[in-house]
Amino acid sequence: MSAVTVIGLGAMGATLASLFRDKGREVTVWNRSPAKAAGLEGVATAPTAAAAVAASPLVVMCVYDYVAVREILAQPGVADALAGKTLVQLTTGSPADARDAAAWCAAHGVAYLDGAIQAAPSQMGQPDTPILISGDPAAFAQWQGVLADLGGHYAHLGEQPDAAATMDLATLSYVYGAFIGFAHGALIAESQGLDVARFGQLVQDISPSFGAFFAFEGQVIQSGDFTMKESPLRISVEATQRIHEFSREARLNTELPELADRLLKRAQAAGLANEELAALIKVMRR
Repeated sequence: MSAVTVIGLGAMGATLASLFRDKGREVTVWNRSPAKAAGLEGVATAPTAAAAVAASPLVVMCVYDYVAVREILAQPGVADALAGKTLVQLTTGSPADARDAAAWCAAHGVAYLDGAIQAAPSQMGQPDTPILISGDPAAFAQWQGVLADLGGHYAHLGEQPDAAATMDLATLSYVYGAFIGFAHGALIAESQGLDVARFGQLVQDISPSFGAFFAFEGQVIQSGDFTMKESPLRISVEATQRIHEFSREARLNTELPELADRLLKRAQAAGLANEELAALIKVMRR
């Protein structure tokens, strides 16, 4: 049985502590507001952050932001108690936050892993729960079995400590872009009296195939070879123009289709019409 400390008992932190406990771990918790630990049974509640850190060789932190992280790490005795241990930082933050935390850990003799949970508390602990992680590869190898209590789909992105935070921003860019597109699609459907719930189901149905397509386009961008293999850019020029025209004529919000139409036409004007759709990134890089 491995001992693990969880710092932070918000909705996600409490879920993490419960998952470790349910797997038979010896769990110690600490939260700035002690009342949050009151309803968490089967764990030990430490009186101070330093005492919590001292209780386990593995410390998992999941607090509101990196302002809180820095305040906790600066508390009396915390740095000394962490020395020689592993800190897994699951607090949401920027790549710069991750680099700063990694530098602090290196200066204090602490192995550091930075993670980004890409799921809600209710989705944790499943075989397909997605968690991005980066940092010390030896520490990840040592603690992977324990961390698997939180979810089974870890993507270790290498030793670069800010890789998880960076990739979190990249995937969120996709998620929010897709949701804005979904909301605009809902506008189109309801403008013609169609069932928006049915539209949502159709989006779910096509998502696996589009996921595979995006994976292919990622390979194209990484390779730098934009020779057309799946979808020529010119088709998307025509499609986004149709969406823009329909939205304007139906007096719908045109912000998203106008942006898409403009970007694709810039790519066409740059001579990219017969290249793979991923060639759009060439004009976005400028």
